[in-house]
Amino acid sequence: MAQMGFKQTLSKGLRSFGGVKISHSAVLTYTALILVLFVAFTVRVLPMRWEIPSGTLGLNEFDPYYQYTATNHMVQNGLLSLYLPHPWIDTQQFYPQGLDFSGVLPSLPTTAAILYDIVHALGANIDVMSFCSILAPILGTIAVFVLYFVGKDYGGKSVGLLAALILALSPSVIQRSSLGFFDTETVGILGLLLFVFAFLRAIEPQRSLRSMTIYSLVAAGALFYFAAGWGAAYYLVGLAALFVFVLIIAKRYTQRLLLSYSITFGLGFFLAIIVPFLSVHYLTSGVVLPIAGVFALLCLAEVYRAKISARGKTIFVIALLAILIGGFAAVAAKGGVSNIAEKFGTVLNPLQRSALPIIASVAEQRITSWAEIYSEVGIGVLFFLMGLYFMIKNPSNRNIFLVIFGLTALYFTGSMVRLLVVLAPASALLGSMAVSGLLKPFNTLLKESGSQALTKSKRSLQKVGREFGVIGIVIVFILIISTLAYTPWIGYQQNNLPSGAPRVYGAVYSPITISVASLPIAPNEPVPQWRNMVSWTRNNLQATTVVSSWWDYGDWLGMFGNVTTLCDNTTTNTTQIENVAYSMMANETQSLKMLANYNVSYVLVFVTVKLKLSSDQTQITGVQFAGYGDEGKWPWMARISGEAQTRFISDTTFGQSWMNSNYSWTNDTTFATTQINNSTGQQSVVWTDMGLNSTVYKLMYNAESQYASRYQIPASETAATTPTYFTPAYIAGLELTPTASAQYGLLVPLVALYKINWAAYNADTNSTVTITP
Repeated sequence: MAQMGFKQTLSKGLRSFGGVKISHSAVLTYTALILVLFVAFTVRVLPMRWEIPSGTLGLNEFDPYYQYTATNHMVQNGLLSLYLPHPWIDTQQFYPQGLDFSGVLPSLPTTAAILYDIVHALGANIDVMSFCSILAPILGTIAVFVLYFVGKDYGGKSVGLLAALILALSPSVIQRSSLGFFDTETVGILGLLLFVFAFLRAIEPQRSLRSMTIYSLVAAGALFYFAAGWGAAYYLVGLAALFVFVLIIAKRYTQRLLLSYSITFGLGFFLAIIVPFLSVHYLTSGVVLPIAGVFALLCLAEVYRAKISARGKTIFVIALLAILIGGFAAVAAKGGVSNIAEKFGTVLNPLQRSALPIIASVAEQRITSWAEIYSEVGIGVLFFLMGLYFMIKNPSNRNIFLVIFGLTALYFTGSMVRLLVVLAPASALLGSMAVSGLLKPFNTLLKESGSQALTKSKRSLQKVGREFGVIGIVIVFILIISTLAYTPWIGYQQNNLPSGAPRVYGAVYSPITISVASLPIAPNEPVPQWRNMVSWTRNNLQATTVVSSWWDYGDWLGMFGNVTTLCDNTTTNTTQIENVAYSMMANETQSLKMLANYNVSYVLVFVTVKLKLSSDQTQITGVQFAGYGDEGKWPWMARISGEAQTRFISDTTFGQSWMNSNYSWTNDTTFATTQINNSTGQQSVVWTDMGLNSTVYKLMYNAESQYASRYQIPASETAATTPTYFTPAYIAGLELTPTASAQYGLLVPLVALYKINWAAYNADTNSTVTITP
């Protein structure tokens, strides 16, 4: 009895800890939420196992290095150092003009710099890059936390928990918030969810004026944070304008809506135009202007509900229309109406993408297939549709917003695969509401006091046992688990996962890109070839040494390798990218004519090769291009430079034309064609003479042939002549033996750096090119 009394006393004490009584349901809710957040964070830091051997945490993919550079400069020189006393231009990037960092969207680097300074002041010994790497999972977890409250507002704690869990395990969101993915989506999704949470609360009719004002201010701050952090804020602006417009059309206008809308967008845009990259021109973009139009409609709605004469209403309407039309015409006449960037234009109209090879060449900007959407949502597609049904059936303000959110997110996701991260929270909310709606009748059955419950049918009253409630709940539970936990067998193969591994692992259980040398595998240990290359350039070259490469690798060479590069993933100077593409696809003489204008000393190519086995899988019979390096990217080099054919023919940039009727191209077919073997169905690339003499092919084949020669393996590609003016300086990957390559699936990454022999070029062409180290 004494022991029982102690347990009761302890339980009572815990429930009323701190003088606040905590119910059992609250304890369960908080425990479940903490577990969801723990899972969200833990899953996102799984790639750390490959980073520990390297001794530091790197950044994933390529774009995050731009954000890191801005953050590091802020940490070293102050938060405003990108802008004041003058714009900071990094001349190691996009040499010789340099990269103007005053054009960076500041939300992410500013957040990281402030938090880093706080952590550093508290005594934590961590470098800036490692901090940026771990910050991505932290912000991703916070976004999951915010979605819990959004879902809770929709359908209670259970809906909030389920929505948070779905977002925590969403493959696309995990990819964009996992270890090292220090990019704009991390703050973008957080800003989006904060806006949705605050704005929907602000327009609730039962809230006091004070509460409405507070939530409107929070929504304005979230709007500013989103706009100053991710270009996809255009979507949020358009979504909000469409939502309020629908409310007006549906005769759901209230004075509270006008006040909240005015505070949110008035203050949000006022703060946004302070950002140098956005400026006042942001307000005149074609996507933002509808906000003003909807505001005018809100004013009209307020006038019509006000107790003023018909003549007064007419005068007000005419005056308002005159101001709007006149103001728009004046701005348009002066060229003030600005278009959004081409990248965002292709989201609205994906058919434009084929005409823009620089945009189409980026994998994350391609059109999304239905298979990819299903892979993201899984069986949740059914819950998505059911959620739409339940929302339309009960068209409250919140539900109308969720319907518009879901449908627009689905459209834009189909237009660009990168925007799967926008679909994820909409899908999580709709799916959670669908599950809640589906379980209500089964839950009612379980709560009935008797062994049976009465339910209506169209013809009669039927007796339904409580066991049907249990069966229904179990079926829904199994469907949810199958969506969150398991992936098709092909998913295991593509991600090197064991059979039965949780589905979510496929999105995150792999090394960051540089630690796996850009190979599509998940090895037991890091693949060191790219790290070896950047270590070699850092120790053997000067920071002013110009190295030309395809733009994917510009950040790695600049940030890690500490050399000067011509282009990188910021793609701010498309003309220079076209010139670099030309230097890759042109023959050696033409290539060096171009590179001479950029003071280039070295050219780097990245080629992946795969070892071929005999039919009995016992002997290595050859080595061939695998397609994961420049041997897979050269068609984009050809298309991007070919798109500039008119300029290369007519424009005398650097004092001469670059193409003529006998030497020009518009796409990759000039260099190679693809043939299919009718008997085997296998594809093969057949190179033309122009392709075999292109600089990029010569350098790629040279790297492959050196590897094949070292290990006495036949090279399977069509032989190219030895480069005349390029001498291998260092090829990372030659040390990887065929036996050792087995751990990488017989793939060998070769990062080949060539030094340009300018003396030989000058002698052969009577040139006087002088390169400054």
